[in-house]
Amino acid sequence: MRLVLSWLREFVDVPESAEEVAQKLALRGFEVASVEDAGGGDAVIDFEVTANRPDCLSVLGLAALAPVPIGPADRLKVTIEDAGLCPRYAAASADVKIGPAPQWMADRLLAAGVRPISSIVDITNYVNLEIGQPMHAFDLEKLAGAEIRVRRAKPGEMLVTLDGVERRLEPDMLVIADRDRAQAVAGVMGGAASEVSRTTKRIAYESAYFHAPSVRKTSKRLGLKTEASTRFERGADIGAQVVAIQRAAALMEQIGAGALTGGGIDCYPNPRGARTLHLRRERLTRVFGAAVPDADVERILTRLGLAVETTSDGWDIGTPTFRVDLLREADLIEEVGRHYGFDRLPPAFPPVMAAAPPPDPRIPRDQLIRRVLTAAGLSEAVTFGFIEAKAAALFGTQGAALVSIANPLSGKFDTLRASLLPGLVDAVGENRRHGRRDVRLFEIGTRFTADGESRGVAVAWTGTAGAEHWAGGSREADFFDLKGIVERVCGVSGVPVQFEPASHPALVAGHTASIVVSDGRASGTALGVIGEVSPAIADARGLPANDRVLVGELNLDRLADARVAVSDAAQPLPRHPFVVRDLSIIVASILPAAIIRGTIQAAGRGLPAPLVAISFFDRYRGKGIPDGTVSLSIRLTFQAADRTLTDMEVQQSFDTIVAALVREHAAVQR
Repeated sequence: MRLVLSWLREFVDVPESAEEVAQKLALRGFEVASVEDAGGGDAVIDFEVTANRPDCLSVLGLAALAPVPIGPADRLKVTIEDAGLCPRYAAASADVKIGPAPQWMADRLLAAGVRPISSIVDITNYVNLEIGQPMHAFDLEKLAGAEIRVRRAKPGEMLVTLDGVERRLEPDMLVIADRDRAQAVAGVMGGAASEVSRTTKRIAYESAYFHAPSVRKTSKRLGLKTEASTRFERGADIGAQVVAIQRAAALMEQIGAGALTGGGIDCYPNPRGARTLHLRRERLTRVFGAAVPDADVERILTRLGLAVETTSDGWDIGTPTFRVDLLREADLIEEVGRHYGFDRLPPAFPPVMAAAPPPDPRIPRDQLIRRVLTAAGLSEAVTFGFIEAKAAALFGTQGAALVSIANPLSGKFDTLRASLLPGLVDAVGENRRHGRRDVRLFEIGTRFTADGESRGVAVAWTGTAGAEHWAGGSREADFFDLKGIVERVCGVSGVPVQFEPASHPALVAGHTASIVVSDGRASGTALGVIGEVSPAIADARGLPANDRVLVGELNLDRLADARVAVSDAAQPLPRHPFVVRDLSIIVASILPAAIIRGTIQAAGRGLPAPLVAISFFDRYRGKGIPDGTVSLSIRLTFQAADRTLTDMEVQQSFDTIVAALVREHAAVQR
């Protein structure tokens, strides 16, 4: 908002300098950006108005003057067909003479950032800046039947707006129409067909109140952001419409641009009374931590233009219609505190009225996973919850419906993410474009589908497996590096997992696995996916050519449900020796090692010699190995907690495991 100081002085006595006025605005909660010299002893103050104070988007709002009633009815006909979206519509017709606005008006408009156009149009802009009530002028001779109808748009109805663009209107959009067709998008922009031009002889002034959410939605869908929509979508003053018409009439006469042909029309089907709020003295004291004298409370609220009536426990406060931000008791407490001075309140701890609720169990869980991933050398990323629909479809949860956003900021943010991977892959690409070679990122966040929300953790890794060292070179990170990180996360969560071959539209076939619970009551539950991003998708997301990006994602809610109870008690070190036996077998090359491990674990239960460890230490294909097969070398470790194992016990257990491999997988022992 740009405030011309001389303009403000027309309404109230402001003897202070521009800098002092700016300081007072800052004390009222407005952020002052600059104070500029406008020449001729005048100044312009540029400041930001918070979204809940649309009444201060005008000179009159800052001066806080009261509205006045309208005169007799006008010959113009006005009909409101949707009072929910337009509770009040004021209008008046006038005979006019189009020409340039006087220099003083043009100068003030320019200083406020508005381009002068013509006397009549400039008056509407001037009144908007002065009073905060947007207005529009129609060429009355171009309105069919000299009639205004406030209605919703018809299906497929088209309108060429003042910017020369033909726009398709939707049935939920409010329009200002004449007898035959739409002439303006209510609260946003007028139509070109009824635009005021040099040949205009008679006009109809519009000054209305429109439903804020409707204007905001219409403005967003049409891609139109105007001075009018900025005010209406925040909440206009439903008591300012008539004042604006009268002010426009006074300005017309003052500059010789025309005169009203009647008193005007105020179409107000359901008048709204002033809102009354109750402010409790005890509540005010409890929030501030100190008592504010009653006289100060009443002085502050009265000087803000509020009607104050004392009650036994506090005050009943009547709020004017322009204070759309005063909706509850807390708003009044804020006003008292700001003007009384928060610095005058003594520092004090708030009284404890009830026991604190127990902490959300997800918080320590997420903190633990965050520590594990950070210790593994990954950096945490925070990406947007809004992504583009194409990326959401590629990385989204298969079989789950995506959630679209009704009024997205842009096409890049039109869908709620069903997966953390799209944002994380884009973050990897952003790092790579800035020259970083090794990128290791993770994110913990919420995913959204039509079925509800879920908490997840995702990892993305490209580059080397570890830092380069003088004693040897580095290698590129592979699937098993990321697999180890996922196993570590699941391990600290108390969930044993295994990896099964899987497919995913965004990942490379044959380099993708599903993460599945391998033990306990939740055995077989899918927790997530791990794999390598396909080159086509990596290229589409802006990653450099030949980049190998490894990604994984886990459902933290399912991970918590699958947790296996594990004793935290310390276990003594084994007192008895272990026995190691190496086994080499030939099996089909397409058989996953995880399946073989599972077979060994199943066969190893209840053996005379307890099996305590399994490790694969060699894989060989070549001379002496039949086509389509592979030789695997496996190290089995046996150990008992209460005795030293005998050779017979170990051999019997070893033979049982070999027999299971032969039976289940047709393995051949080498």
